Amino acid sequence: MKEILKLEHVDYRYEDRYPALVDVCVTIHMGERIAVLGGNGGGKSTFFLCCNGVQRPQNGKIYLRGREVTWSKQNTMLLRQAVGLVFQEPDSQIIAGSVESEVSFGPMNLKLPHEEVESRVSTALEKMNLDGYQNRAPQYLSGGEKKKVCIADILAMTPDLLLLDEPTASLDPENVALLELTLDQLSEAGITLAVSTHDVDFAYRFATRGIVFSSGKIIADGDIEKVFESEAILSQAGLKKPLLYEAAQLLEKRFGKTKISIKPKTISEFEEYVCEQVSRE
Repeated sequence: MKEILKLEHVDYRYEDRYPALVDVCVTIHMGERIAVLGGNGGGKSTFFLCCNGVQRPQNGKIYLRGREVTWSKQNTMLLRQAVGLVFQEPDSQIIAGSVESEVSFGPMNLKLPHEEVESRVSTALEKMNLDGYQNRAPQYLSGGEKKKVCIADILAMTPDLLLLDEPTASLDPENVALLELTLDQLSEAGITLAVSTHDVDFAYRFATRGIVFSSGKIIADGDIEKVFESEAILSQAGLKKPLLYEAAQLLEKRFGKTKISIKPKTISEFEEYVCEQVSRE
């Protein structure tokens, strides 16, 4: 797979004293769906801020498409164009008085031709199902709509990698379902996605790869199912198993091993899993 971003032995400390990232080594490739997991203060948000160039590591190197980021103004801008970051709280990201002005802000700062800006804004709004919202004031939108505007902000910059910090926070179940559908569509469109979340059920449904942080260090990085298999990793990071994953394990203990090698991630998959188990009795 083609490499987008690589962090090599990255350290970051707040006020030069408080370690937030310790010797972090990660490579992200095109097309991945990654869940970044861990407890509060584990380093997840700081990791995203370094990936996007908002924070500059005190030690270590970051590579974008195989080239080292030198932290010049132009180099940093290229990093932020390629690696988009959607913050946890939409109100901390939205600055304009209308949805159209908000989404066009980034492309206009790139000094792109007017036609290109219009095209990018139109495409981003269409992808987020925000057609007709151009003249709406963002502050009067619902929480779910604001999240969609923030994602459209980043899509208008045509990133290779999209980072979302706690995207399901404060969303009701209906909007969480809509968000998951949107992420599926973005993934199918070729955008690489990394999501920081405390919601292990959402992480299990969404991701194929899990990166787990604890005290600023990466303590696990691999297949999402393998991550949730490890009691030691979950205990160290203060995580619990996804509900359907745990239910499937209980069924295995009751009925024995199943022919289905991958544990269910959705209710429909769980129904199939149960039928398979019961049919063997």
